[in-house]
Amino acid sequence: MKIHAIETGLVSVKSRQRKGVGSIGRRLNTLLDKTWTEWLPIYCWVVEHPEGIIVIDTGETARTSNPSHFPKWHPYFRFGVQMQVEPEQEVGPQIKKLGLSLNDVRWVIMTHLHTDHAGGISHFPESKILVSRQEYTLSLGFKGKLRGYLPHYFPQWFDPRIVNYTVGEYGAFRTGYTVTKAEDVLVVPTPGHTLGHQSVILRDGQITYLFAGDTSYTEQLMIDRSVDGVSPNANLAGATIDRIHGFIRVEPTVYLPSHDPISKERMVRRTPTMLS
Repeated sequence: MKIHAIETGLVSVKSRQRKGVGSIGRRLNTLLDKTWTEWLPIYCWVVEHPEGIIVIDTGETARTSNPSHFPKWHPYFRFGVQMQVEPEQEVGPQIKKLGLSLNDVRWVIMTHLHTDHAGGISHFPESKILVSRQEYTLSLGFKGKLRGYLPHYFPQWFDPRIVNYTVGEYGAFRTGYTVTKAEDVLVVPTPGHTLGHQSVILRDGQITYLFAGDTSYTEQLMIDRSVDGVSPNANLAGATIDRIHGFIRVEPTVYLPSHDPISKERMVRRTPTMLS
């Protein structure tokens, strides 16, 4: 197998979004924060698997450069996030630059449906798009917009395949969904950042990759058990991080969150996370 890290532009958020502050009012604390993170990568991942190409998340769209793209009435989009994405940085053009065909993408696995992960869905009308049931349900309609999703930008043809988790050999996660016949690509529930968030496990010989979406913003924050400042349920997010720790302690795992500037380097070097 061959894995590619695709950077679909840059994002900056409030510092307290990356590392939450307070036991209550964490989202308000984040919104009122005066400091911003540095520009962070927006990674998605392409796996050349013998059973077909797998894309994990789809990154952001260049349409975010249009001031009218985000709803101005929403406080988070108005005050809490900044994007830099050029058209050639979108996932579709970048996959073509790799010499791969979008028509050969068999599966697109979504960790969650926030715009910086789902902005490139329109490039994959012929692929099976896997989303957790809870994530899809929570993303829809006006309530979905209130929660920070942008469902009005989902393509008209968007009809994802709902992931139904079952009990199996998923380690500390206990439940999950097996994607490939080889049983080397698995989806596991990792709720926290969103209630329907999921992550992808890929086992490649003696090393395991955990494509972690936004379970944390960096490897170190996961090691430190730090929960972000926008999770709707901080306790649930903390329990997910505990499960990740339990999983990593059992098998050597390269931890790959979507906005960690050194995720790509860890992937290339196959560097597993070391817990104390």
